Amino acid sequence: MRSLRDGGRHRRPVHRWPGGRTAVADHVGATRGLAIDLGSSGARAWIPGQGLVVGPAPQEGSGRPVRRGRIVDAESCGRLLGHLADAALGADRSGTVIVLSHPVLAGAEHRSLARDLLTALGPSGVVVLSSARAAAAYAGPQGGGPLLVVDMGSEITEVTLLVDGRVADARQADTGLIDLEPTAPPTELVLTVLDMVMSMWRQDKHGAVRGALRRGPVLAGGGALRSDVTDRIAVRLGVPVRLADDPSTTVVRGAGLILDSVLRHPGTGAVAALPGRPR
Repeated sequence: MRSLRDGGRHRRPVHRWPGGRTAVADHVGATRGLAIDLGSSGARAWIPGQGLVVGPAPQEGSGRPVRRGRIVDAESCGRLLGHLADAALGADRSGTVIVLSHPVLAGAEHRSLARDLLTALGPSGVVVLSSARAAAAYAGPQGGGPLLVVDMGSEITEVTLLVDGRVADARQADTGLIDLEPTAPPTELVLTVLDMVMSMWRQDKHGAVRGALRRGPVLAGGGALRSDVTDRIAVRLGVPVRLADDPSTTVVRGAGLILDSVLRHPGTGAVAALPGRPR
């Protein structure tokens, strides 16, 4: 059950989710596909054989289809997804699968709407899974065990505890890069991350958070591009952190790896545990 907690006098609300299910794929046999990271600042896509594609910017006056990690304009979101599908898959989408990542705490309504919008595009199958699992697939260590994923986006920040590839706990704050003063230190963002990690630590009865910290948390999203953010988090936590080559594309690249797995093993019916890519 989702609960609401005030992260501090000058900080934004923090949402908590005490558990989760693995993402389920309803795809059938597919030979082509598209992976999408639908974020508040725009959409990124990964196309096998082509690599990273950035979605079109919203037209002037049309607003953004996603705000604070949730779809707020289904019509314009559908057009955005349709543009990406047209460019990547063409008009004939038989034998295709689309993988889309979402914030861990986006909620059932967001996930259902995202799935419906993708299904309307006509692919053979759709995979909708959390951005934390996608980030872990790309930047996490190989093997099972606990892993913390800190995703600092444009308008939201999430801290997720994964255990053997499954979401064990998560926190979300409506604080992102857009909320930072251009010339000020990123104090609010860093304190928000630390607040969420410590909240999970206090409620962890099995030592998973401690184990995840020892392995080093994965830092993803645009916030992880800023060394003043990542250095402060590492120092305050007292642990090394894991950064991909381009943290802002960690999620979509991880979704692309999952898409590759789906295409190599069509018709399996589920997304397996994600141990991280080979180093």
